[in-house]
Amino acid sequence: MPEFIWFIILPVAGIVLGWTIRWLYARFQLSASEQKAERVKQDAIREAEAQKKEILLNAKDELIRERNQQERENRDRRAEVQRYEARVNHKEELLDQRAQAFDKQEKDLAERTTVLEKREANVAIQEEEYRKELERISGLSAQEAKDLIIKNLENDARHDAQALLNKIEQEAQLTSEKKARDILVTAIQRIATETTSDMTVATVSLPSDEMKGRIIGREGRNIRTLETLTGVDIIIDDTPEAVVISCFDPVRKEIAKESLERLISDGRIHPARIEEVVQKVTREVQNKIYEEGEKALFDLGIHNMPTDGVRALGRLYFRTSYGQNVLVHSKEVGLLAGMLAAELGADRELAKRAAILHDIGKGAENDSDQNHAEVGAEMARKMGEDARVINAIAAHHNDIEPTSIEAVIVQIADAISAARPGARRETVDNYVKRLENLEGIAESFNGVEKAYAIQAGRELRILVNNEKIPDLEVKELARKIAKQIETDLRYPGRIKLTMIRETRIVEYAR
Repeated sequence: MPEFIWFIILPVAGIVLGWTIRWLYARFQLSASEQKAERVKQDAIREAEAQKKEILLNAKDELIRERNQQERENRDRRAEVQRYEARVNHKEELLDQRAQAFDKQEKDLAERTTVLEKREANVAIQEEEYRKELERISGLSAQEAKDLIIKNLENDARHDAQALLNKIEQEAQLTSEKKARDILVTAIQRIATETTSDMTVATVSLPSDEMKGRIIGREGRNIRTLETLTGVDIIIDDTPEAVVISCFDPVRKEIAKESLERLISDGRIHPARIEEVVQKVTREVQNKIYEEGEKALFDLGIHNMPTDGVRALGRLYFRTSYGQNVLVHSKEVGLLAGMLAAELGADRELAKRAAILHDIGKGAENDSDQNHAEVGAEMARKMGEDARVINAIAAHHNDIEPTSIEAVIVQIADAISAARPGARRETVDNYVKRLENLEGIAESFNGVEKAYAIQAGRELRILVNNEKIPDLEVKELARKIAKQIETDLRYPGRIKLTMIRETRIVEYAR
């Protein structure tokens, strides 16, 4: 056989042999796996049988326990039901007993009602007999007696009510006066302002009487020029070394006084120089007006005031009221209003603003026929002030009703500033007239015999006719007189009314 054939047969034979060995090995491995799987299967079956038996046993035990628990609960429920039944039976017995007792009480009540109705009928008959007998004895019918009793009760009640009212008023007055006095004294003690007194005339001192001729000038040209430019009256009389300037406008009076003093000091007095000095002084006074207004506002800590308001306040620096400088008075009212508002828990800044502006109408440059409160309120309205400030300005003399506590505070502070000792002066004629008006108002009331104004018009003592006015009506009479004085008169501070009523009996032993 050729040699190359062997080279072909041998590899083929090796391959066939290898596949045969592999197949035999795979068959052997498969048989071992099947045996192992069979063993695992048998083990699983045996284990499952064991678990099944265990589960069945556990289920039986659980069933037995549940059955025993159910039986115990059933026994407990039966016992509870038996207790409920016993309790219900007991309550039914009690209800039966109560029903029987109630029926018995109802019968007794019916019997008592019958007896009472009989007694009531008998009492009504006896009452009618007694009433007729009383009417016969008293000579009054039942209605007349009832009216008499009601009238007596009404008089007694009115007397008791008036006595209680007087007691309450006295207690309230004592309490309110004490508290108000503490607040006012605290406020007044914290403020100390100077008292100034200016008049409608100003006196300019001269170095000699020869200066009077130079002031008059040739044919009176100098004095006419000065009077024309300043709008004042210059009085040159026999008063030694003095010239009097008279004018109701305080700003004009100040300009004329300052101008004349500068002319006298300079020595050059002629129309051209007079005009120059007056113009210069006028500008300085206008600047001073603005500065004084700003200074007053700064002292009170008030800001955001329009320029017109500042100038109107500054003009008050040259005005007076009963000798009291109006700007100083306004600042004092502002300080007092701020203190009172702080004590009373009101708006402090609003009270101060309304107080400093309350007399701003006196510095207005117009010829309105309105009073200064109305003019001031209109100026404040144009300046865009708060409605409460406008009301406080218009109401500070009670021309209208105040609508806020700040407006009332401004009224009080204004009265304090005007009435404090040394603040204002009053002429003799006005003083006497005010006292006469006080006495006249009191004597105009029926039952008043005589009235006397004392303590510089701050107290009014009134003698009351005891035959016309009983004790209970004296209080009401005093209130009416006080109301009439508040309506008809203007006065600083307050007036105390003292009512005097007495009964005098004179008898002679013979």
